[in-house]
Amino acid sequence: MLEDTVLTLEKPAFGADPLTDVLRQGARKLLAQAIEAEVASFLAQHRDLHDEKGRARLVRNGHLPEREVQTGIGPVSVKAPRVHDRAKEEERLHFSSSILPKYLRRSASLEELIPWLYLKGVSTGDFQEALSALLGSNAPGLSASTVSRLKGVWSQEFETWGKRDLTGKHYVYLWVDGVYFNVRLEQAKHCVLVATEDGKKELLAVSDGYRESEQSWKEVLLDLKARGLSVAPKLAVGDGALGFWKALPQVYGATKAQRCWVHKTANVLNALPKSQQPKAKSDLQNIWMAASRQEAEKAFDRFLGSYEDKYPKATECLRKDHDALLTFYDFPARHWSHIRTTNPIESTFSTVRL
Repeated sequence: MLEDTVLTLEKPAFGADPLTDVLRQGARKLLAQAIEAEVASFLAQHRDLHDEKGRARLVRNGHLPEREVQTGIGPVSVKAPRVHDRAKEEERLHFSSSILPKYLRRSASLEELIPWLYLKGVSTGDFQEALSALLGSNAPGLSASTVSRLKGVWSQEFETWGKRDLTGKHYVYLWVDGVYFNVRLEQAKHCVLVATEDGKKELLAVSDGYRESEQSWKEVLLDLKARGLSVAPKLAVGDGALGFWKALPQVYGATKAQRCWVHKTANVLNALPKSQQPKAKSDLQNIWMAASRQEAEKAFDRFLGSYEDKYPKATECLRKDHDALLTFYDFPARHWSHIRTTNPIESTFSTVRL
């Protein structure tokens, strides 16, 4: 190698990462290309518009001042293009990038990171230090006052969501459950009460309380009713340990109950010795997988007959919820796999945690 082809490499500054620099440069180019494509599409869409002199009404007009957007790979410098409309002020069209909104200062992924760090216990005063390791030492707009302001916005958004009007809503299926979160709660293991609908899995209610508390669930249901949910759901699906089942008939008396087969199976197996559990699990599956209620009833009776003499606690656990375990057979067969367990609500919990 010739001497004049050798590059002198300076020691990188603390926290510098050549790979991240390359990624940021690539992100900047791709972002610029995407925005330019948006501008070209906007101009093409209105290319038939002309002013009184016959000129194209919409033309490019340089760029706005460069700004930095905070992203997961650090700050990325961008320039938003400008479009000028030669029409009168009241008739002018304005270009607005959907990729780079006018006042955007941080990416959506970073917006999600800030509340996550807060919930994990990072205090408002420590955010600047914590995020500097991710975004660089000069990351702006992440002071304690900024995080406090964001907390206020989140609280207002949650309050507005919790008061939204439900008038005219008709929900056929309702799944309910309680989950404990170890995040910034005044008391350990508060319960979050959740109700969702089928299809889009709309989250209806989230509230602090206790999963075993009848009063906690009653307050949730009364709140739904007060906000306009006057038509009772056809079916509610949940774990048998919930206080929900005592509260439900007090608010929505016409709603049928379906106990979760996943929870019930676990409870029954817990009352059996391990040597019997594989066979018993298969026998229980024969009940809820039966092609009809009649076949399910036969499988139900076979299970009781097989285990009752030796394991009365296991069979009593199953027998006491006989009707509520087979309610799903009253509904369309194509829905059975969704309404015989609380599985549909599990993915909702991940959203609630965020």
